[in-house]
Amino acid sequence: MSDPTLQLARQIISCHSVTPEDGGCMEIIAARLEPLGFTIEFINRNGVTNLWARRGTAAPLFVFAGHTDVVPTGPLDQWTSPPFAPEIRDGMLYGRGAADMKSSVAASVTAVEAFLAAHPDFAGSLAFLLTSDEEGDAVDGTVAVVEALKARGETLDFCIIGEPTSVSTLGDMIKNGRRGSLSGTLTVKGIQCHIAYPEKGRNPIHEAAPALAELAATRWDEGNEYFPPTTWQISNIHAGTGATNVVPGSLEVKFNFRFSTASTPEGLQQRLRAVLDQHKLDYNIQWTLGARPFLTGRGPLADAATAAIREVCGIETELSTTGGTSDGRFIADICKQMLEIGPVNATSHKIDECIAVDSFAKLSAIYGRILAQLLVTSG
Repeated sequence: MSDPTLQLARQIISCHSVTPEDGGCMEIIAARLEPLGFTIEFINRNGVTNLWARRGTAAPLFVFAGHTDVVPTGPLDQWTSPPFAPEIRDGMLYGRGAADMKSSVAASVTAVEAFLAAHPDFAGSLAFLLTSDEEGDAVDGTVAVVEALKARGETLDFCIIGEPTSVSTLGDMIKNGRRGSLSGTLTVKGIQCHIAYPEKGRNPIHEAAPALAELAATRWDEGNEYFPPTTWQISNIHAGTGATNVVPGSLEVKFNFRFSTASTPEGLQQRLRAVLDQHKLDYNIQWTLGARPFLTGRGPLADAATAAIREVCGIETELSTTGGTSDGRFIADICKQMLEIGPVNATSHKIDECIAVDSFAKLSAIYGRILAQLLVTSG
């Protein structure tokens, strides 16, 4: 008999769910959860499908979070097999979303099914938070569910997000936090003039250059046990009309901070403005806070995950905060402890995305052991 996690993964990978479409994935998942006693609630917004399914009302509340949407396939003729027709070849399951992250969604469902069969009277509650808007704009997905839960005064005690976190083999790395992202558009004002008469104008490039050099050389913080030091990078810079004989009237600089829990957005903004003011620039800035950093240190969830991976995979996992952002940046507002645990990330978003077939039973077992550790052994 085929592994139940593999079966469910193949079923939802077959759903055409390019962001923000769900393609019917959540109806399949809801149909598996409802007979287990989960209350099914769809919190949809602006064409985005969001599922909140909960079983029980007691604390602690353990949540599996994730997304059913996938990135576009790219050129279909470059795929060895159709991206929404999952196929096994040489011990790998191929299909769009196999790694990111339909296999993890399937594993969380089968883990809960097995857990409830073994522990029907466990201590606490279980829930699923799924969206079809993670790979896209991410403004009507997990955000919408978190807003609804906050309005009700609901909080989460533990959360696992099934993003693909492993590097070479299942379980070798999990994410216990992510850096924050703070972007800005800096406009430095000058006075446009004929380049042969620079005394009649004011060149914003010349004026801004020393300040930009100082910002690039600034040590914003030292990071901490889990995070590297905060970085500041210019991503775009533009000035002028294209002519070689005109001093530009303004300079636009787009930049980004990737920052750790050792800094705050407010503190970084204040320090950057202080440098600009010191150089007496005439400027304005538009800020965009893409994500605040979050971190789950050593504690019940991290300890349970480390033990589960040791038992199932026979390896010691690495706690890491590397990489970009995830929907964890939204969930962190209402969750005490959160980890990202998933399969190998090597083929995410690529042509011929795939995952090792032997990962399915192992990932489900890891999730199940974490549940037992937190809701039975310590409950």
